[in-house]
Amino acid sequence: MSSTVTKEDPARFAVRNVGGIDETSVELPPGITVLAGRNATNRTSFLQAIMAAMGSDRVSLKGDAEEGHVELELGDDQYTRTLMRTGGGVSTSGEPFLDEAEVADLFAFLLGNNEARRAVTQNVDLRELIMRPVDTDAIRREISELETEKSRLDDRVDELQELKRDLPELESERTRLREELEAKREELADKEAEIDDHGSDVDESREEKRELEQKFDELRDRRAALETVRSDIDLEQESIESLTRERRELEAELEELADEVDDPDEEVDRRIDQLRERKQRLSSEVSELQNVLKFNEEMLEDGAVTATLRAEDESKAVTDKLVDDDAVTCWTCGSTVDRENIERTLEQLRTLRKEKLTAVRDIEDDLSELRTRKKTREKRRQRVESLRGKLGRVEDELDRREETLSDKRDERDRLGDEVAALEETVDDLESEDFSDILELHKEANELEFELGRLESSLESVEAEISEIEDELAAESRLADERERIAEELTDLRTRIEQIETQAISEFNEHMGAVLGILEYANIERIWIERVERRVREGRRKVDKATFELHIVRSTESGTTYEDTVDHLSESEQEVTGLIFALAGYLVHDLYETVPFMLLDSLEAIDSDRIARLVDYLSDYAEFLVVALLPEDAQAIENEDARISEI
Repeated sequence: MSSTVTKEDPARFAVRNVGGIDETSVELPPGITVLAGRNATNRTSFLQAIMAAMGSDRVSLKGDAEEGHVELELGDDQYTRTLMRTGGGVSTSGEPFLDEAEVADLFAFLLGNNEARRAVTQNVDLRELIMRPVDTDAIRREISELETEKSRLDDRVDELQELKRDLPELESERTRLREELEAKREELADKEAEIDDHGSDVDESREEKRELEQKFDELRDRRAALETVRSDIDLEQESIESLTRERRELEAELEELADEVDDPDEEVDRRIDQLRERKQRLSSEVSELQNVLKFNEEMLEDGAVTATLRAEDESKAVTDKLVDDDAVTCWTCGSTVDRENIERTLEQLRTLRKEKLTAVRDIEDDLSELRTRKKTREKRRQRVESLRGKLGRVEDELDRREETLSDKRDERDRLGDEVAALEETVDDLESEDFSDILELHKEANELEFELGRLESSLESVEAEISEIEDELAAESRLADERERIAEELTDLRTRIEQIETQAISEFNEHMGAVLGILEYANIERIWIERVERRVREGRRKVDKATFELHIVRSTESGTTYEDTVDHLSESEQEVTGLIFALAGYLVHDLYETVPFMLLDSLEAIDSDRIARLVDYLSDYAEFLVVALLPEDAQAIENEDARISEI
């Protein structure tokens, strides 16, 4: 409802050419409104006008009109609906109260032919009806997406746990390297001091000493460069081995998938197009049959005699037989026949519509299977494209690495030659007098090289520790996110069952209360139970939940036994159907979005019980509009408005 509407605001309707109404204006106060009158007094037509203003398509034009209009003023807001006769039926336009009225049609607009109301006696799947407004496919898709995200988070958390287990070992390695580095620095300092002490006792020319030290520096630099190149070669070889393994894996996966995705999808597409065309054709036929049924049911109920009956060729032979009850004039041929003939013909139309609906559902199952198959092939095709792209990148990287490895090997050979040449030069410069000092310089060079290696290793370990610590900082956030997703998954996985449980609870609670209020003689209890049954779904068998209706009666001696719906009186069946519709009304929170509940065709219930039932239902709707015969209307004592002429 609009935010500008208050519980004291009346609803004002202006109606033209809807059902049997020429033109009328009606104001309804909040609460109970009774439409009192005999059949054929436009009570059902006015209820249809309310439905039209709310957004329902289950309305009809006046038989001799090409256009109809309904306007609703509620609070500060206005809602309009225009009906236009077209070649295929009636089209609608305007701005109604609801964007989508399917749920309201099921559980708020409870006219005589309401599907939820009739479900109890027509062996309809009660669970399917209650769950119809729930997009279970969307819930399953959301569950799948959340499961994928949770799996990703689980993997990431596992990775962090693995890193956390690695951290103590890395910290121990860092401590060891620091201690070893400090020891090497002390050893180098001692060696340099020894060189200084020894050098002061050696009589040598400054030029010779400078040249010798220069060669030692060059030798040390070349050896360090050579060691670095050797390390680079090892890393390149490891990378090449890893890339080669990855290439083999990609080629193997591509070989598995390539044959499947190379086959064209034309046959699947052609079959999908055929099924879509057939579904569209059948759906159109079902819609036409529904229009025919609705029109004739209303004509039969209101006793109207001016209308034009339309149907597709498949239903013409049946509809040509339609006549009215108890010596009334048929609205198609003008003859006078029994009502029983009309009802029998209408039942044939209902059977035909049901068969076509079944065919539509079978086609939908086939379409779903074909779309799944096509989607699977498309995913595989995308995977192949991804694999091919990745394989190309791996091969490019392999070529680059192999080229780099070749260059590094050339550099290693060059540096090796330079080191050998420098060692030979140093040997030539050595003399017996310089042998001790030269040996000390060699040892100092080796210590400096070792220091460089240790410093590099320490930097690498410290960088790895820092990276792990940075990643572990996100552990708490990841855990919170995973917990949130797990809670969402739990909620989604139980949402359907929660709705089912609530529907059963609402029905059982209100059914028990109404039975107590209406005081049916030997009915102890009417209740719904959720049961699992093994059923065939497509080509496989699955466990499927269903709602089972139980009726418990008692004998005069106090013995209880379970009965069936067929043995309920017409009054009891009507009440049971209305309470089932009320359960759907409450489960789907229609009291928050749909201010009107409409009731019609209550003649099977006695006046006193109608009054008590109406009073009970008035607690759940802001506007409760009830169409009653005059004698039944007299029993309503607490109505807020009574309308006897429309």
